[in-house]
Amino acid sequence: MKDLAMTVSDAGKGNVHLFSAGQAGYIVKSASGRLLGIDLYLSDCVERMEGHMGYKRLLPKILGFYDLRFDVLVATHPHMDHFDIDAIPALMSYRTTRLFCSGGCQELVRRTGMEYYNENITYVRPGDTAECGGFCLRFVRCDHGTGAPDAVGVIVETDGIRIYEAGDTCLRTDYASEIRRTGSVDILIAPVNGAYGNMNEEECAQFCGILKPGTVIPCHYGMFAAHGGDPGRFYEIIKKEYPDQHVYFMAQGEQYTIREDR
Repeated sequence: MKDLAMTVSDAGKGNVHLFSAGQAGYIVKSASGRLLGIDLYLSDCVERMEGHMGYKRLLPKILGFYDLRFDVLVATHPHMDHFDIDAIPALMSYRTTRLFCSGGCQELVRRTGMEYYNENITYVRPGDTAECGGFCLRFVRCDHGTGAPDAVGVIVETDGIRIYEAGDTCLRTDYASEIRRTGSVDILIAPVNGAYGNMNEEECAQFCGILKPGTVIPCHYGMFAAHGGDPGRFYEIIKKEYPDQHVYFMAQGEQYTIREDR
């Protein structure tokens, strides 16, 4: 199998492409070839910092820190599987890369010595919007509990496609209704692991039932033993309760091409 950098580079212009980097990490390539990365976990820093087997990385590393040049990076909150303290400083070494992250990430920026890049770092909260690198970003509410009260979700719009990365969140039906009122969602990426304040498989299916995205891509499973998450159970629930909902399971490193006529 090609490594992820080659897969991303080879993806043709003219369509929007989505790539899974594992855990809750995704790359969006616009029709013009610009790159956006969300919550990329590329190292094994979580196990090193947490110090126990439950956070051993179980999926292979498939993208080097310097393999791709990103136009935009998003870190939805300061947990290190979303703000990778090894990877993000390296990814930001390209002077044109912009980082949008929740306010709670300021301490990690300081600890990693990234103040040098401050002019390229924007701290965001729900309701903020930005346009950068051909991407329109709308930061929205999520509920990750007291461990990350400033956490955000993000809607990425490019080339007529709306991708909603819900972030780490419990089930909030009111938030789903809010998002639906802003317009249709082509792709929903949402957790199903049911640990650390996140939706479980049944709750994510219910979230889809309210939001009614064109396609749902479940995430946040398979990387750590401590996180749980059963994509098979999610599939069984959603096909039974919401049979018209399109589901797509992305393998780590996989490319999903999004066409307006899908």
